[in-house]
Amino acid sequence: MIGLVLAAGAGRRLRPYTDTLPKALVPVGPDGAHDGPTVLDLTLANFAAVGITRAAVVVGYRKEAVYARKAALEARYGIALTLVDNDKAEEWNNAYSLWCARDAVRHGVILANGDTVHPVSVERTLLAARGEGRRIILALDTAKKLADEEMKVVAEPGRGVRRITKLMDPAEATGEYIGVTLIEGEAAPELADALKATFERDPGLYYEDGYQELIDRGFTIDVAPIGEVPWVEIDTCEDLARGREIACLY
Repeated sequence: MIGLVLAAGAGRRLRPYTDTLPKALVPVGPDGAHDGPTVLDLTLANFAAVGITRAAVVVGYRKEAVYARKAALEARYGIALTLVDNDKAEEWNNAYSLWCARDAVRHGVILANGDTVHPVSVERTLLAARGEGRRIILALDTAKKLADEEMKVVAEPGRGVRRITKLMDPAEATGEYIGVTLIEGEAAPELADALKATFERDPGLYYEDGYQELIDRGFTIDVAPIGEVPWVEIDTCEDLARGREIACLY
């Protein structure tokens, strides 16, 4: 199993931090120092802590910044990195971005969004949930109070995920998908086909819409509750401030 990070997006709501950097490389250290840890640093550290020695990073917007740091990141975390170019990163949404990494997914991956600050306990929870025929497992926060912006999930015992979308009444949701997934290699062909159908239908769709496509085809996607752990998806400057608070804990 290898790591996979989606780090191709422009992060326009985080400007001016993302004027010259992809969101995954915006510093999240407590003082915001330019040489402080980033989301990508924290994610690679998590991967290393669970024994992952190879990872793919999908790059697009300001990809030259990731290429420039590749060797240093490999040396720091002991992880061999493969950078995967997304040629439509500033035009299309991340269903296409994950599809670009379809060859990496064949190895089996722990997928992490490039804007999610979370503890290594999330990766450990997903790895502990492997087996018994589970092919895709979503990290799910069942404790957080939900609002309109969250990626909400309805899951049923024995049937797995039934719905995954932001466009849902929060009261109906089982919890929030936090942007980290374990995908077994055997699921890669079906996932790639569902993602392709999704972005061909609408290039503005999320890879979670690809998950819904899979579910609608009869594929079972499972969940693993992460417990009450601090984490944040960094979309705005307010989120970034919270991310810096949380990063100090890890």
